[in-house]
Amino acid sequence: MRNKLTATLTALFVAATLLPSVSRASDEGSYDVVVYGGTCAAVTSAVQAKKMGKTVVIVSPDKHLGGLSSGGLGATDSGNRAVVGGLSREFYHRLWQYYQNEDAWTFQPMPKENGIPGQGGRGIDNDSKTMWVFEPSVAEKTFEGFVSEFKIPVYRPERLDREKGVVKEGATIRSITTLSGKTFTGKTFIDATYEGDLIAAAGVSYRTGREANAEYGETLDGIQVGRAIYHQFEGFVDPYVKKGDPSSGLLPMVHEKINGNDGEGDDFIQSYNIRMCLTNDPKNMVPFEKPENYNELDYEILLRSIEAGQNVFMTFSPMPNYKTDTNNNKAVSTDYIGGNYDYPDGTYEQREEIYEKHRVWQQGLMWTLQHNPRVPEKIRAEHLKWGLAKDEFVDNGNWSPQLYVREARRMKSDFVVSERHLRYLEETPRPIGMGSYNMDSHNIQRYVAIDDQGRKTVRNEGDVQVNPGAPYPIDYGAILPKKSECDNLLSPVCVSCTHIAFGSIRMEPVFMILGQSAATAACLAQDAGVAPQDLDYAVLEKQLRADGQVLEYEVARPSVPSSKLQGVVIDNSAAKLTGAWAENNVTSKFVNDNYLHDDNADKDGKSVLFQFVDLKPGAYDCRVSYSAHSNRATNVPVVVETSLARVEKTINQKERPPIDGLFVSIGRINVGEDGKADVVVSAKGTNGHVIVDAAQMIPAK
Repeated sequence: MRNKLTATLTALFVAATLLPSVSRASDEGSYDVVVYGGTCAAVTSAVQAKKMGKTVVIVSPDKHLGGLSSGGLGATDSGNRAVVGGLSREFYHRLWQYYQNEDAWTFQPMPKENGIPGQGGRGIDNDSKTMWVFEPSVAEKTFEGFVSEFKIPVYRPERLDREKGVVKEGATIRSITTLSGKTFTGKTFIDATYEGDLIAAAGVSYRTGREANAEYGETLDGIQVGRAIYHQFEGFVDPYVKKGDPSSGLLPMVHEKINGNDGEGDDFIQSYNIRMCLTNDPKNMVPFEKPENYNELDYEILLRSIEAGQNVFMTFSPMPNYKTDTNNNKAVSTDYIGGNYDYPDGTYEQREEIYEKHRVWQQGLMWTLQHNPRVPEKIRAEHLKWGLAKDEFVDNGNWSPQLYVREARRMKSDFVVSERHLRYLEETPRPIGMGSYNMDSHNIQRYVAIDDQGRKTVRNEGDVQVNPGAPYPIDYGAILPKKSECDNLLSPVCVSCTHIAFGSIRMEPVFMILGQSAATAACLAQDAGVAPQDLDYAVLEKQLRADGQVLEYEVARPSVPSSKLQGVVIDNSAAKLTGAWAENNVTSKFVNDNYLHDDNADKDGKSVLFQFVDLKPGAYDCRVSYSAHSNRATNVPVVVETSLARVEKTINQKERPPIDGLFVSIGRINVGEDGKADVVVSAKGTNGHVIVDAAQMIPAK
């Protein structure tokens, strides 16, 4: 007999599915807050509005609630869990409560203490009473339990009439109407979709694709060829249908070339897939069938990548009851690279076609790995162990109906969150929540490159995986459109930010955080009789903190703006380089955006010159900065020279810099009447990686 909590959650799930999915003919009433979307952010938005005493409705274009959190993404991209607060944390706590019951473990014994690993920590965290790995159906029950408990009406599946379904008076939305003819009137609207259909239909500015690095002073945006080293081909892969014959045409989904240089913007978006819930338990497994109209040419790139050395094809992150969250991994995997470009602005019909192409690609991928005779027997045997979980997504052939829309539209508003905000290089004056995950972009396109032997080969482009260095705040302005465009709409998912900043923000715990904050702002603005754009932030901040939102996290900032430093500072971006130096920004601390490293190779010809001019004559303390690590050189030579003096010093870069963990003093040096000083850091003769970040001249006391 199921215990009390499991039975309660199941009852709530059943009750919630009976909430207004069926409804009156046209006018469905007026609400304080109308939430459009079926994602996790839609649920937390609605729950928060109801908790604040407002009338609220969820108008979901999807049949199922929870988006990706109930759509197969059970290996939560949590980042630093300490900054997950409010209703987002409550969701993971409720999952933990559910799995504390032995009856929840239907196919495997209940694990011992913290028995399933998660991303970035324990999957079952009994210390914090949270659960970060879970089955899709259990997540859906949890979301349905929320809406049932708070008696929130849910209309589904109800798609917005994107052509004429938004009625505005000036900058104010009065109502939205779905394709079925249902109209919802509201005081404030929240677009909680992955696609941003309401913000677009309401005339709010948005963008897709990648910004150029130069637009917002970033380093990781735009085209990324040089950085695309992960999920990359391991050897030569001929790009042509008939090997060596360009006249035979390119393999499917391969571009002839990259249309631009690294750091330049384009209109492409990172790849999508479907998170597969698989199992290796024969009692609950549905085998993969060969897709209809299977064409081996579609998988030729997979077969050639195997010939080139690829032997890992996806993750199998363990979930409860011998299930998985299976995701993309390595060069050819579940990501259908290039198959989603038309998705953000596509019609509903086009999006359905794109979803189906992704599903067919992944079904064919699994079938190929399991059965194609060109696949080595060991690989076939390993993948034959897996099939779709029979008890998940039972109304959709055991495939998640939720495409992993990693990125679609993003608002372009008065405040645009960029990489610089994530690195604390620019201020975030009105935080409403925090993110912490890597700045993570999946590959965006495949193209023909030239390898080191002069052969044309296939390469992937677009992958970026860089840790911002610490949890970072997200500004209130990120969820607000320009007031002139719409003064009663908030968007906690398609936030105003750049492509690479969204690569970190776009995680499900953060969407739930922002959903709650959006509803809080909507309710407080109504109480104050102002537009959300005019809400007093102090009032918002007080309520957010009272509701358990985390707005700051004390850390040693990974980067320090040069403007915050004493004296005269020259960053590596303004230095003169001799030889090939590479940029990086992984190891704290450093000045501004990044630091240089010599890659521990070709050392004799590498040096960095910082040229100071217009210094006032006198004595200075000369310093250089670097980030310490165990792989650094212990004998890095630095020379400082002026018209009056020369100072030489050797630095041990394994040791933490003694001045604020950032700088080391080279010594006191006198500057002559010409006001010039040269600081040279060299890699010659060094015994490890050499780091060069910045040079500083501080007037000596």
